[in-house]
Amino acid sequence: MRNSVLNQLATIAILFISFAFFNGCSDNDEINDIVNEGINNNTPNDTPKEILTAADKAALLFMLEEEKLARDTYIYLNDLWAINQFANITKSEQTHMDAIANLLTQNKIQYTVLPVGEFKNQDLQNLYNQFVINGKVDKINAFKIGATIEDLDIVDLQNLMDASQNTDMISIFKSLQCGSRNHLRSFIKGLDNIGGTYSPQFLTQTEFDTIVSARNEKCN
Repeated sequence: MRNSVLNQLATIAILFISFAFFNGCSDNDEINDIVNEGINNNTPNDTPKEILTAADKAALLFMLEEEKLARDTYIYLNDLWAINQFANITKSEQTHMDAIANLLTQNKIQYTVLPVGEFKNQDLQNLYNQFVINGKVDKINAFKIGATIEDLDIVDLQNLMDASQNTDMISIFKSLQCGSRNHLRSFIKGLDNIGGTYSPQFLTQTEFDTIVSARNEKCN
């Protein structure tokens, strides 16, 4: 968890190049989806540039669990269906968690990451429990769950950024949001390939259409 970003990305790149991708996703699509998430991940020994407000601290702790919701759900769905998008994006969600955890540590804010499938926030626990039920139905439902999580993540990150003036937190959240847009594109592509459709639940239709019609981004 304390490895440098370069080491993380190098390891992930080596792992991903070895995979053959599911449902017509090209190697470049999936590698870009993960490796290009160049999160500006401060080390715990860095000195914070700004003091976090109580609201900022709450936002970081909440997003740590929301990124964990994504990671844990994708672990479950990959174990269930062995879909490469879930295996790959699980690793990306771990880097998202690490980026938030590093900023919390840097600011001497205590946090606890519960075991897989367990959450302090009851709303997130309820979502995970429902995803476990819905994810068993079929692969279309599994992809829809992935799209739903990223849809929610993009909106929640934006709302929290809009409410904050802390540039350290906003910088990390922007990188996480960029990664979530790439993940959403990957899940929608996988859904399209097996004849499924997804209607946005949190993004507006215009925002959703703009994201999924664009190319994958380099999330620096």
